[in-house]
Amino acid sequence: MTATVTVTMNNMLEFIKEKQDCWEYLRETDLPIFIYGMGDGALKIMRVFEQYKIPLAGFFASDEFVRGHTFEGHLVHTLSQIEALIDEFVVVLAFAAGYQSLYDRINEIAKKHILLAPDVPVAGEGLFTYGYCVENAEKIQAVYDMLADEKSKQVYADVINFKISGKIDYLNNCTTPKEEIYSEIIKLGKDEVFVDLGAYNGDTAQEFIDACGSDFRHVYAFEPNPKNFRKMTKNLPADERITLFNGAAWSKCGTIEFSANEGRMSRANGAGKKVEIPTYAIDEAVTEQATVLKLDVEGAEREAILGARRHIAGGTKILCSLYHRNEDMFDLPLLIKEINPNLKFYIRHQLYIPAWETNLYCVQ
Repeated sequence: MTATVTVTMNNMLEFIKEKQDCWEYLRETDLPIFIYGMGDGALKIMRVFEQYKIPLAGFFASDEFVRGHTFEGHLVHTLSQIEALIDEFVVVLAFAAGYQSLYDRINEIAKKHILLAPDVPVAGEGLFTYGYCVENAEKIQAVYDMLADEKSKQVYADVINFKISGKIDYLNNCTTPKEEIYSEIIKLGKDEVFVDLGAYNGDTAQEFIDACGSDFRHVYAFEPNPKNFRKMTKNLPADERITLFNGAAWSKCGTIEFSANEGRMSRANGAGKKVEIPTYAIDEAVTEQATVLKLDVEGAEREAILGARRHIAGGTKILCSLYHRNEDMFDLPLLIKEINPNLKFYIRHQLYIPAWETNLYCVQ
């Protein structure tokens, strides 16, 4: 780190308390390290282990998943089997926990053992390390300074400290219920026009409809995955005020190659089977002014924002995911502010390990 950067960091990012990346800790510890979980998350973590030359002692999984399984050449154990043989070890969480019982189970393990949940991006490359924060200090500080309330600043600080360290106490500290969003930030009135980008199976659109008491003007829902789109058509009510699009939100209208078999995580340039789907610039696809705009498009948020400039400049309320790409934590708020500097910016984190469901909310 140069002297210039050191001075900059001394004057900025005082809310970042974690200076050691979780990967550095794992490389330096003398304790054996066990990955909790199997699948894509474990593979991503193993690749970083190889990069940092972090030794791996093995894997364990929940009792119901251990039936003589092996993963990447390792026999998968139960936690109790490891505890019977080893007194002290480090647990590295390799899957997402988004419901209360699993969240509680992970926190119980964390009371007995050192547990880290490394942050690896859903889309894009690189890692959210302390060095990455240094490189982007001005942007991160700019977002922190423009947040509208102290709670948002605390959530932003906690999530960044979590991303660096992998310590789940930071997420425990900043988790708030989803109901708070509609009651305190995105306050809905009558005659709302809701544009749902990344509508999945219609779950968020239904939340909006319920929150409005079905008293809304129109819902426009965009979902690129054909399977998810079919589910959405079944789940949402037949109503002339609801218009569904089987396509992706993007910066311009056209077509794009898309991974069609990744479920909720389906995205442009993802893995798996590819299909060509239509793309929609929301400024062209939705002619009336949106009053509520939701963006959860698996790493394509920047493109979707660029395609919705008119709606954002017109003052739509915004709900936007901040967790798919490393740069989302600062690039997306700054882009939206550039389009409409009159918006107020809030950040909240809902129950999830890792820092998924960390979202930006913007209102006039």
